[in-house]
Amino acid sequence: EPVVSLAEVLAENEELEKEARAVLGGSDHERCSYSQGAVKRQALYACSTCTPPGAEPAGICLACSYECHGTHRLFELYTKRNFRCDCGNSKFKNLQCKLLPEKSKVNSGNKYNDNFYGLYCTCKRPYPDPEDEIPDEMIQCIVCEDWFHGRHLGAVPPESGDFHEMVCQACMKRCHFLWAYASQLAGKEVPPLTKANSCEDEGVVLKVEESEEQKKEIKKESGVEHHDTKEEKQSEQFNEPSTSSGYCSRFLQKFPMEIAETTSNFSFCKLKELQNKPFVKKDTATFWPSNWRSKLCTCEDCLKMYSELEVQFLTDECDTVLAYENKGTSDQETERRDPLMDTLNSMNRVQQVELICEYNDFKTELTDYLRRFADEGTVVTREDIQHFFEEFQSRKRRRTNRMQYYCS
Repeated sequence: EPVVSLAEVLAENEELEKEARAVLGGSDHERCSYSQGAVKRQALYACSTCTPPGAEPAGICLACSYECHGTHRLFELYTKRNFRCDCGNSKFKNLQCKLLPEKSKVNSGNKYNDNFYGLYCTCKRPYPDPEDEIPDEMIQCIVCEDWFHGRHLGAVPPESGDFHEMVCQACMKRCHFLWAYASQLAGKEVPPLTKANSCEDEGVVLKVEESEEQKKEIKKESGVEHHDTKEEKQSEQFNEPSTSSGYCSRFLQKFPMEIAETTSNFSFCKLKELQNKPFVKKDTATFWPSNWRSKLCTCEDCLKMYSELEVQFLTDECDTVLAYENKGTSDQETERRDPLMDTLNSMNRVQQVELICEYNDFKTELTDYLRRFADEGTVVTREDIQHFFEEFQSRKRRRTNRMQYYCS
């Protein structure tokens, strides 16, 4: 059997705890989230015991998964946005929420899909799938929030995994405006939004001031380089804008995006500018870099379109799963030393070996005990853990009593 050091076990355990803090840390494990209304993002579960296939779909919060459905078979949904806990409402025929019994019959703002029945992707299969022998990572769409096999996206995910969000095929069809951005942003690393001379590759010019050479070029094109110099100086002296219609029209034609980026008097649309350039629509999913949402247009027309398509969240960078995970991690991070490592360092060699042996016995028995819950798909409750430790201590005492000590 492969040999694993205690340090490696502790490191792996720390990594698992970090992942759990990221997913669950932003959710309350003691209080039902129903009183908060439609929570911006939270960890959710579906109970197949209470709402089996054929029944109305329902979702429950983290606290209710512990308190009200501890012995039930649950589907972990990871996180969903703008969802209100259903536990105990009219969708649950024979169950009342122990944490918040008084709830509305339905949460009309909630959205459901096949995930609430334990089915995912376009293939509508469970995860993990006992009949699927092909190793394949599942990726969540940031629009519909369904999970997809990488091979069922119509496009191969970047090999390096260097992308932060994915939009599935169906959502790209519904939100077809994204294709105009995809030609510039999807599958590419987008630099931070800063004031620069130009970013032609991104289709958005960020320059805010024209150079003196560009000013001269404009004057030459307008044919008023010598005649208007005095007039321009007078305008600058009295802080008045030039009223030359020819100059203004040529300036706007040459620098349309600079003016729109820096002047609030214009109602400029980045999307229309991108749509005027050639781009290709495909029947595939798209993969996006970390800060792509900041590139979306927020003009009045685009905001109205987002609202009609119910994708207003796309302009909110705090809506991302990464932002949720970072918040959950930071909320639970505390300055602390590992007590087990401190204890090991304070022991001599014999004591360290004895502790490691005890640890291995404990790990083996706990793994065997928890495997039964995993096989049955039930949640481990506080009472289950207490029962395990009571049995473990009892077995340890029996082993100790059988030992014989000799003095030499």
